[in-house]
Amino acid sequence: METHTELAVIGGGPGGYAAAFYAADLGMQVTIIDAAPKLGGVCLWSGCIPSKTYLHVARIMREAGDAAEFGLRYQPPAIDLAALRNWKDRVLNREGDGLALLAKYRKVRVISGQARFIDATTLGFQTASGAEERLTFDYAILATGSRPVRPRTLAIESSRVWDSTAGLMLPEVPRRLLIVGGGYIGLELGTVYAALGSQITIVEMSGSVLPIADADLVKILVKRLGSIFHEVRLNTTVTALEEAPSGIIAKLQTGDRSEAVEFDQVLIAVGRAPNSEVAGLSDIGVAVDAKGFVVVNGARRTSCPNVFAIGDVTGEPMLAHKASHEARTAVDAIRGGSAVFEPKAIPAVVFTDPEIAWCGLTEASADRDGRQVKVARFPWAALGRASLMNRMDGMTKLVVDPSSESIVGVGIVGVNAGDLISEGALAIESGRRVSDLGMTIHPHPTLSEATMEAADSYFGYSTSIFKPIRRD
Repeated sequence: METHTELAVIGGGPGGYAAAFYAADLGMQVTIIDAAPKLGGVCLWSGCIPSKTYLHVARIMREAGDAAEFGLRYQPPAIDLAALRNWKDRVLNREGDGLALLAKYRKVRVISGQARFIDATTLGFQTASGAEERLTFDYAILATGSRPVRPRTLAIESSRVWDSTAGLMLPEVPRRLLIVGGGYIGLELGTVYAALGSQITIVEMSGSVLPIADADLVKILVKRLGSIFHEVRLNTTVTALEEAPSGIIAKLQTGDRSEAVEFDQVLIAVGRAPNSEVAGLSDIGVAVDAKGFVVVNGARRTSCPNVFAIGDVTGEPMLAHKASHEARTAVDAIRGGSAVFEPKAIPAVVFTDPEIAWCGLTEASADRDGRQVKVARFPWAALGRASLMNRMDGMTKLVVDPSSESIVGVGIVGVNAGDLISEGALAIESGRRVSDLGMTIHPHPTLSEATMEAADSYFGYSTSIFKPIRRD
């Protein structure tokens, strides 16, 4: 059986369905082919949404414990893992059902199957019934996402060794949990399991957790992690894992010192790899780089002119919201526009406690590039809302081009940093100057005031902190 569609979207995650829905809204005939039974991709079913669902629960537990400072004392929570997993599943199914309805309303055909390229205008796939079908298309968008990476040295078959997908299934709460990798995935899952009662050990091969974020932001997070995690071991490598009768023996190497430590469970969170091994992709001339990422130009067009690619499969940063915006660029280019994906600021958020968020130029990247910047910081210890919440462990920083006084980067660490960073992204994208933020009236008392105060501190006259003005 063979059918035709104007646009074939391969992958049903936040890049794929965003592309399909936008194209349908513009009047195109669209078909999505995804290996999963429901739309949503990794982000919905085994990434962003389940992890943040658990992190929300962890935050409630943490805040209930911290409320003793206010004179409110609660009994330790009785954790029902089955009910918690059920709540997560209800959230995911609600979101998944919503996507299915949106596809139906837009008359987007959704096929559950494994797609392969037969030629540059034909896809083959096998349906759930086992039937072989073909789909011809005018254009295709590849949005196949990514998968967890497991180093070969740690590739042992054991139910005691999880990747991030398995960890989010919440099969149990181990007493001693080793997390390999101090990036955002490891820290977020560590935060969840620590709240549920696990003794967490983080092993990170570099000299800092979250090495991609600025050190001054990470420092504030690390201080709080010291009260949440059992141990954070930096400059340390896990060289091997061995199963023992009562757990997993991890061989740890720190400089010249090596030791073997037993854990009940190990979670490997060292990164993700692109799902670019689509059958027939190379046969139609789509180029893939040495790291496995599909090569695209500014319009997200591959080396096969009518095939585009978006999201994780095209490279860093591997973020759902980046994929969704690339989707619009690709569809606009298909429609004949001069669309180019060239954002000045892609927000990144780590949903730990406190959260860390940043966008645009970081202070570290400016230093590496030899770019001259000035930095304004505002500590949340001087912020009324943070004080009344007893969460003064925060800071807002602005990275400023001193020649134009335009904002080129924003970083925030603190409660709800992920909700606050969008103002910074807007300022960077729209070319705002630091004085624009300072002159924008922010409501009091709110956490958002820290952005205004940081802008004022750049000039030396923040109301809430004293910073002598240099008068030459």
